[in-house]
Amino acid sequence: MLFGLDGVEVGLLIVFICLFGGILSGFPVAFAIGGAGIISFGIIAAMDSAGLLIHQAIDTSSDAYRALVNTGVKNDAISIFRYPDLPRVAQSVFPQGWETALDRNVSFIVNRMNERVLAGQSIETLLAVLMFVLMGITLERSKIANDLLTTMARVFGPLPGGLAVSIVVVGAFLAASTGIVGATVVTMGLLALPTMLRSGYSPELATGVIAASGTLGQIIPPSIVIVLLGTLAGDLYSAAQEARATAAGCSDALTFLGEPAVVSVGTLFQAALLPGILLALLYALYAFCYALLNPEKAPAVELGTTSSEAITRREAFTWFIGAPALLIVGTILLGNLGGVGSQSTIVSSFSESGDTASLRTNVGPDCQAAMIDLHGQEEWDRAVAQQAEIDAAGGVQTSERLSTEALAEKTAAKIAAAAPIGTGVAIIVVLLGLVLSAGRGVSPSADGRPLILGAIGLVLMVLVDILLIGPVTSSGVMVVLMALPFALAMYGVVYATKLCARNELIRVVFPPLMLIVAVLGSILGGITNPTPAAALGAGGAIMLAAYRKLKDQDRSPKIIIWSTLAIIICILVGVNFDLRINQDGVSFESWVAFFVAYGAYIYAVFGLLFACWVLYTSGVLTPVVRETAKVTSMVFTILIGSQLLNLVVISFGGEHYIQQFLRSFDNELTVFLLVMLVLFILGFVLDFLEIIYIVVPIVGPVIYGGTFDPKWVTIMIAVNLQTSFLTPPFGFALFYLRGVAPASVTTQHIYRGIVPFVLIQVAGLAILWFFPAIVTIVPELMPN
Repeated sequence: MLFGLDGVEVGLLIVFICLFGGILSGFPVAFAIGGAGIISFGIIAAMDSAGLLIHQAIDTSSDAYRALVNTGVKNDAISIFRYPDLPRVAQSVFPQGWETALDRNVSFIVNRMNERVLAGQSIETLLAVLMFVLMGITLERSKIANDLLTTMARVFGPLPGGLAVSIVVVGAFLAASTGIVGATVVTMGLLALPTMLRSGYSPELATGVIAASGTLGQIIPPSIVIVLLGTLAGDLYSAAQEARATAAGCSDALTFLGEPAVVSVGTLFQAALLPGILLALLYALYAFCYALLNPEKAPAVELGTTSSEAITRREAFTWFIGAPALLIVGTILLGNLGGVGSQSTIVSSFSESGDTASLRTNVGPDCQAAMIDLHGQEEWDRAVAQQAEIDAAGGVQTSERLSTEALAEKTAAKIAAAAPIGTGVAIIVVLLGLVLSAGRGVSPSADGRPLILGAIGLVLMVLVDILLIGPVTSSGVMVVLMALPFALAMYGVVYATKLCARNELIRVVFPPLMLIVAVLGSILGGITNPTPAAALGAGGAIMLAAYRKLKDQDRSPKIIIWSTLAIIICILVGVNFDLRINQDGVSFESWVAFFVAYGAYIYAVFGLLFACWVLYTSGVLTPVVRETAKVTSMVFTILIGSQLLNLVVISFGGEHYIQQFLRSFDNELTVFLLVMLVLFILGFVLDFLEIIYIVVPIVGPVIYGGTFDPKWVTIMIAVNLQTSFLTPPFGFALFYLRGVAPASVTTQHIYRGIVPFVLIQVAGLAILWFFPAIVTIVPELMPN
């Protein structure tokens, strides 16, 4: 044994030294990872051939080993860590020779590139990385951060530590819209840091809050980290639970768990929402408390007033809190009372299949014992009782095609149960009502008659829906009946929009906020998966940037505005009309709706192309595309290189060795805590991409193969990885900030300033550890 270490341990040290040396060499990380894999394999192969690497494996032919197996201990549970007294046998780290390992690695890397990078199931999700990067870089180049920082500083500046709080707010906002850490930190460092220093802010607080707030994009959706980690976590969790079920004697994970072993990126976005907000609140709370304790280091600053009309507290409460709350709460109450709901008459042509037992009970004794241990005796007895009732009734009722009479009866029952106010109408009324309320709130002294007419139009829309429109009313008739009330409502809404445009805060925040709502809403609401939502975000970012550029050039942005309206028309027509024109008996109104939607689609595409042309002629699109290609290529190159490095670790038994060590602990909490500690320490020297693609695949089968909720495990890892941007000496956010900080701000200032925020990260992890419901409550409440 070399230096008293096992051969596998020496191999792991060689891999880590090569990886660390490659990163420190200054060579691009994306290529350094693959190079480290090749070099480390060559060194390990040479040392193994020279007989320097000896692995002390358990002697499976010994009497002690056979006696242990005969007691019921399974083979995969026996390791040198759990049973150190078992007889050992010396063998090389490449039992079949390094040539065989090399041949296997070459074939495996080709298969893995095909499965995980080029044509596997996860490639569609990975395309979201490209779209989110394009979205983020486009918004960053559109100077959205400039306006946000200026406006938020004016709003929060008069408060103690207000500038620091405004940085956190802008950081959270940019995290949800761009998610690009480097761009966010650099932008806020260039724009906000000089202002904070001139205002008397402590360099430590100023640099710390900028660096920390810039990393919120790693956890607040849509987060590239969660996309990358989610695609990996889904595979790891599924495979780990299948292995766990097999070890328990069950046929598959569905039988053992009672539910599919699946975790999606969309679900992880839902799970990350509250933890991201929690971290932002902790940052802001620290800045505010720091200012209260050290007012001379974080003074209140008056940076001028926003261009808005002065309003009283009563007016603000009435129009910004009271009226919106009345609209939203009233609609929810009507929904619970049956006043608002679906008016669809679509019913299934087949009968509903019968209920099955909550758990599968026709399993072997080993699987039964494991399921009772997992779910509890009470849940197992309930499943047995349910299965007995099903068997007594003749088995599970199968779904059968309904007769014409039964189908008509089912349709009539659904029509009778339909709510008087449709869900779509209620949503439109609430949204337009919020616009009218905001318009009145920002300018109470303005002429209120157009707003009153708009409110009357909303009331008429509800009355028309109740009195004249029913579940069997055709979409064409509904459009005709709603035309006049909707036009009246839109007259007031257009007027309210012009009033809101006078308010600087709304004018700056509203456009990107709507883009965030559209992207995240479609994902969190279960409407679509992250990839189409990311495409929507990328297209919206391009149009938003073009709108901003046209305004800066004093050119009319009407084409962009009308293109946005065309997209809305496409959505509304698609929701309310049957656009399938390739079937028999297409109605006249369906043809009209199809051509309206098609015309709107053509104009929307024209608007997008026009936006691209505006950005291209303005010199914005070319660097955006170039930077997007660079970032995306880096991510995928790191993915390929990390697969190679991971295969090298597998080839000499390093992965199995680490997993055996982790499985030697009896307490699952201890294992997970140890893994989190290792990830935290590695964050000091490795980037999050290296940790995701090199370390997580090694420890994943252990931490995802237990009883912990996979959503909680993944978000805990994501929050932990966020600290890799902040921890000295290689935190990327610190390097970004150091590059744009004034000469008066030293590296020591940055390091001292970031320490409290690293501790806040640890505190955030502790909160999520003791209160896991913060992670799981949103996915449980929202559809998937």
